[in-house]
Amino acid sequence: MIIVTGATGQLGRQIVERLLTRLPAARVGVSVRDPHKAQTFARQGVRVRQGSFTDAGSLAHAFEGASQVLVVSVDTMGEECVRQHRTAIEAAVAAGARRILYTSQMGAGATSHFQACRDHAVTEQILGACGVPFTSLRNGFYATSAAHFLGHAAQSGRLALPADGPVAWTAHADLADAAAAILADEGRFDGPTPPLTGGQALAFDDVAAIATQVTGRTFTRAITPDDQFREQMAGRGVPAEVADQLLGIFAASRAGEFATVDPTLATLLGREPLTLGAVLREQLSED
Repeated sequence: MIIVTGATGQLGRQIVERLLTRLPAARVGVSVRDPHKAQTFARQGVRVRQGSFTDAGSLAHAFEGASQVLVVSVDTMGEECVRQHRTAIEAAVAAGARRILYTSQMGAGATSHFQACRDHAVTEQILGACGVPFTSLRNGFYATSAAHFLGHAAQSGRLALPADGPVAWTAHADLADAAAAILADEGRFDGPTPPLTGGQALAFDDVAAIATQVTGRTFTRAITPDDQFREQMAGRGVPAEVADQLLGIFAASRAGEFATVDPTLATLLGREPLTLGAVLREQLSED
């Protein structure tokens, strides 16, 4: 049985949906904080159990009988993030899983400018020392993040952000397809995968131009100095720690940490990955 955590989140849900096109539902289980939100899967025959990365006991039940466990990384950063990932990994080992998979990120490294990438690097070290074969999915930077930044600029049309560098924006849908393919072909990758990226690395100048093209609204790019960006975030009530984490994205992109474009994702998909334009067209049309 393959267990997927975080199966009611944006990525985890799509991974389970793709798995169900490849495997019988009886071979798929999910570990979720709120089982009521996973009833669609339960009705399809998926095993749904409550599990929380803050409660090792719940994970022992949720991971019972697992051959593989996919640990979907949590939406937090720093020590708490690593603590939760360690709990999930230890629970997967205790459950007897043959392989543990983890949703990491391109640019994962101890010296990254972006806190999340440093957290991923620590988690990968934990995986390497756990005694069970593992696969770390080095996912490209989520294309929905570009749409999120554009959403704040929708009214003014002015995309005012810190200086950046090229980013290999990648669609959740493509990463879900890739994860399902790798889970269904156990052991296809051992250790970290190559970067699983979209087909182009684009800076926010390009993002603004693409958004203009797909929406018919004019978006212009403006540079906000880092200190000014931090002050603006504080003025909106954003905690200083969160503002610094956001700034880390831009510092990392300026350093080229998200610029790699790799063919591995296209090979897994058997087609070219979705373009940023396709993602923005869908996301911005919902605004």
